[in-house]
Parts: sequence; structure tokens; C-alpha cells
Amino acid sequence: MLVTITYDGENTTDLGYLLFKNPARAQTVELSFGRAHVFYPEDSPLRTTAALLMEIDPVSLVRGKRSMGVFDYVNDRPYVCSSFMSTAISKVFGTAMTGRGDDHQNLADSQLHLTATVSMLPCRDHEKLEAVFGPLGYEVAYDTFPLDEQFPAWGDSELVRLTISSQVRLRDLLKHLYVLIPIFDKQKHYWITEDEVDKLLRLGGDWLPTHPQKEYITSRYLKRQRRLVDLAFERLSQPMGTVLAGDEFGGKVPLNRQRLEAVLAQVKSSGAASVIDLGCGEGNLLTMLVKDPAFTRIAGVDVSTQALKRCADRLNLDEASDSKSERIRIFQGSLTYRDDRFVGYDAACVVEVIEHIDLGRLEAFERVLFQYARPRTIVLTTPNSEYNAVFELDWHRHTDHRFEWTRAQFQQWATAVAERFNYTVSFIGVGDEDPLHGPVTQMAVFTCV
Repeated sequence: MLVTITYDGENTTDLGYLLFKNPARAQTVELSFGRAHVFYPEDSPLRTTAALLMEIDPVSLVRGKRSMGVFDYVNDRPYVCSSFMSTAISKVFGTAMTGRGDDHQNLADSQLHLTATVSMLPCRDHEKLEAVFGPLGYEVAYDTFPLDEQFPAWGDSELVRLTISSQVRLRDLLKHLYVLIPIFDKQKHYWITEDEVDKLLRLGGDWLPTHPQKEYITSRYLKRQRRLVDLAFERLSQPMGTVLAGDEFGGKVPLNRQRLEAVLAQVKSSGAASVIDLGCGEGNLLTMLVKDPAFTRIAGVDVSTQALKRCADRLNLDEASDSKSERIRIFQGSLTYRDDRFVGYDAACVVEVIEHIDLGRLEAFERVLFQYARPRTIVLTTPNSEYNAVFELDWHRHTDHRFEWTRAQFQQWATAVAERFNYTVSFIGVGDEDPLHGPVTQMAVFTCV
């Protein structure tokens, strides 16, 4: 697989300074799945081209797999531009992607006449090439190839050689390539988790929210994982600046991070030493709880075995020490059925879960949590449906939501539950707050009387 970047203009040999790669010599970067080679097939004052050539090691792709089929040995991974190439771009040109230019900072901040060629990119629907790259200001061209030159009747291969050119900053071109190359492929070579949402919005936060194909790009980048796609859409719909992942990028802390930190603060202030996360998903809150030695016993439960598998991987439970294994456990369970494993914890967290429960099963959930498990403290969050009016898009935040409550509806439910099961309750807003519609997330903190 090959990607080239060509700079046309004056003093184009400065491309080497911007990429932090010397045009005078070829360089090789070792990766976990092969090698990335950087070299300059053209190097002149008026036109300079940098090439990134990926050499995939097919043995490394199957090493460690418990079961292997024919596809693991015979496939298109060594030559099709995919997430492997995106990873190579970030490893080899990572400094350039940040916009750093050192002594050539003015050039790094300038729009240059750049042309990128991607070979070979899988794309059956050629119109999508223009639809995806065109709105970003690129001139788009592509070459197709016969599936087999000896049998022209078989038609063209799905692979194309894509060429895009524009007046663009180098950092932006690299970010566009990083995000958009994988969306044309059918698979990624690594697990897709919530961290991938942060990465997408970090690299696409300044252009993706206004892109006419943002739904297509987001869905394909996240491999159609509905929960992650909906989370990305939720953050894309927030005011500009709130979708970026981390203060180092000049944006606010992502909503999910604010939510988890707010929950963690309430649990810590309650003095709890043992905590259970009901509906733990892939373990976002659990990873934060584990880092705090004040929590001596931690548990996570979810109905999805796939989510629990990713949670275990994230927590490195397979390689955990005996002390860590005794401190934390995860297990499958339903929140609407009585379960003795829920009992005995000082605090229970129910983060963005209740809205996924059928209204007809809500009473069962109340009994399981407030009557049988009965932790001293319960921290529960759910979306504020009033805030949906602030979002630019007219859709519910998650397609699996059975309902969404207004502030009045949530407080009415929580107050009634607290009275019935002998708890007190207080309410806290989380995330951005609109003067008319209130906070994006609402939280209830129940304390056993």
C-alpha cells in the first residue's frame, strides 16, 4: 500500500522540514504489523514528493490468534489501503499532524498546493469519493483497474488509485487522510472502543460537524457500532469547541468525561469503599475507579457479553495480579432481575442506563436496586430530553432509548422512588446548561435513610 504527498510551488524541498523526514535518505519505521518506508521519489525546488510505503508482515497478523481460517492467510491486507495505513501515517508523520513546524512554522501554518495519491483504495461506489473529499475543498480524480486483464468481461476491480489536490495545510491533509482512508475499507485491525470516538472528534472536530457526509463518515469510521456512533453524533451536535477531546486541543472536556467525573466525585464524597457499576459497558467508569485506592472492592455488571469482553481487555484482567483480581470483578447480569451479586456494596452507579429499560420493566428495576441491593448511596444519570432542542440534529441521542425524561419527569420519578424505599434524593446538572432547557445530563444522588 502506498501514499504519496506532492508539494508544487517554490522551495518545495522544505516539505522535508514539515514532515520531519530528510529527503536525502530513505527511512524505515518498525510497526507491530510490518514496516513503513519513507522516501522521496521527487526532490526539486519546484516539485517534491514524499512517499509512504507500507510493508505488511502477514505472519504478525495471525500471531497469537486462537483460531485461524483461510482469510487469515489469504487476504487483501498487504496491499489495500486501510486502517494499517492510517496507523502508519500517525506513527511516521505524527509530528506534522500536530502542525509543528519549528523554524518553518509560517510554512506549516500556510495553505500549500498539495496533492495526495492513495493506492490502492477499496471503493465500489466511486461517487462517494467526490462526496467525501469534495466538500473539504479537494479536486478529486481516480483510476480504476480491470479485475483481470485476461478476462475484461469480469469488469473492474473495486480498488482505485485516488488523487486529491487542494490549497491546504499539511496538517489538515494528513488528518483528512487518517480519518477518511479507513471508511472505505470493511474492517479495522484493532478493537473499536470509546477512545476511537475521542480520536475521531480530535482529528475531525474542526471539519466533520459541517460535512454533508458526516453521518456516513462517522458510521463507517466507527464500523457501524451503534452505541459509539450515537455517542459521536451527540458530541458532534454540541456547540463548536465541546467536541474536542481534551484541553490540550483548546476544547472543553467531552460530555461523557464530565459525566463520569461527576459520578466519581459523588461516590468519593459519600465515603464509599465498595462500588458496583450497574450497566458498566466497556468499563469507562471502572477504569477510573480502579485508579483510586480508596475503593477497595469494585464490580461491574452488564447484560452484553461482548461489552464485558472489551471491558476485561481494557482492564487487563487476564494479566491482573492476585490483589487486583480480588479487588475487581465483572459479570453478566440483568438489572431487572434480583441478583444476590448486587448486594453488599456501599455505592451503586447507574450511568446512562435507565433510559434503555422498557417502561414496563422499570418497576422491577426499582425493586432490584432500591429494595434488594439497597446500597447506601446510588448515583444515577440520564439524558435531559429538554436539551434535545439545543442539538442541531432532530434525533434521539441513542436509537435504543426507550424513553427520555424532562427535568420535571425525572425529579417526579426519583422523588417517588426515594419516598417508597426510604431514601433521600438530590439533583445535579451535568455538562453544558442552556438557560431555557437546562443541563444536557441530569443526575440524581440517592442516600439511604
